[in-house]
Amino acid sequence: FESLETPPFEKSENIGSFLANDETNPMSDVFLFKDEKESLTLRYDLSAPLSRFVAQNFRDLVFPYKRYAYGDVFRQEKADSARFRSFTQFDADVIGDVNESQVDAEICNIIADSFLSCGLNKNQFTINISNKKIVQGLLAELKIEEQKQYRVLKSIDKLDRIGSNGVRELLKEGRKDKSGAFTKGCELSDEQVSTILDFLKLKNIKELKSNLKNSLSAEGVQELEELIEVISYGKNMDLIKVDITKIRGLSYYSGFLVETNLNFKAKNTKGKEIEIGSCASGGRYNNLIARFKGADYKGSGMSIGIDRLLYALNQLDNIKVETKQTVLVCLLEQKYIQQYYDISNELRSNGIQSEIYLDKNKNLKKQLQYADRKNIKLAIIG
Repeated sequence: FESLETPPFEKSENIGSFLANDETNPMSDVFLFKDEKESLTLRYDLSAPLSRFVAQNFRDLVFPYKRYAYGDVFRQEKADSARFRSFTQFDADVIGDVNESQVDAEICNIIADSFLSCGLNKNQFTINISNKKIVQGLLAELKIEEQKQYRVLKSIDKLDRIGSNGVRELLKEGRKDKSGAFTKGCELSDEQVSTILDFLKLKNIKELKSNLKNSLSAEGVQELEELIEVISYGKNMDLIKVDITKIRGLSYYSGFLVETNLNFKAKNTKGKEIEIGSCASGGRYNNLIARFKGADYKGSGMSIGIDRLLYALNQLDNIKVETKQTVLVCLLEQKYIQQYYDISNELRSNGIQSEIYLDKNKNLKKQLQYADRKNIKLAIIG
């Protein structure tokens, strides 16, 4: 994979919106900035900028194009929400018309190898895989109109957080959360809701095959089988689990889905046990680049949530960082200031971090107190 860095801003017309909960405001999930000439949007993920880049530069790229990226993304969350408005992601994607199961398996292996390299063991996380076509086929079979299907999928995606009763409410008239906020429901019939909830109880490919007969669901199940076969060629099969309740909130996913969950709880600042949630997720998006360029360029990728992963590793005390000691050069007499700077320059030229105290009017005691508060363990006094 090769590095790609894209700007934190994109033209709003290029970004569109794939996360919005507010039907009256399709851009409610992003930060918009307008002037008299154009509208700009802070990126909400690293996939849309990648798609725009590929569409603009496809003649110069070697396909399959494999890129990684690292940077902050931005979401217009509510002020009282537990979610961040800005957080850091690490992405890896493969773009090109190649064997999909091989590419999707590569994405799963990147997640597995990354988490293991960060110090987690195989019992501490699970890579859940699914295929969006499976549930889309069911919704079509239930004759749920296309404009309503996205809301149904987003409701199903919340199963881990709000449970089956919460999903039932969202599929029916609506749900009021603990804060009192009301989310309008999908207004499905009792039969449609029961069928969806029964579907979410299916646990493996054998059960999926025996319960789902429509062609789109069957296609999704077949793709899932092909993916599992390729993953089995590697060393990470024991980390993979089929979980059809993993739908993902982004509407541009078209097939393969992946969501990685930690198998242990963490504690918040008040000492209460909490679920950390997904630390890596992604999937296949075969139509996203076509929004920028007429021709389709198949894509698949994943994002690691750096903030969440670091939080978890901190809980386990798994982060080992090599730090360099900083040296404080104390400033005692103004007439020797040239020598103080010579000392600091000598230290820095040898790779030793140093700083000169910046106020000649402070006595030695104050300077050493400053060093102590900054956890600087070494001082040069002369």
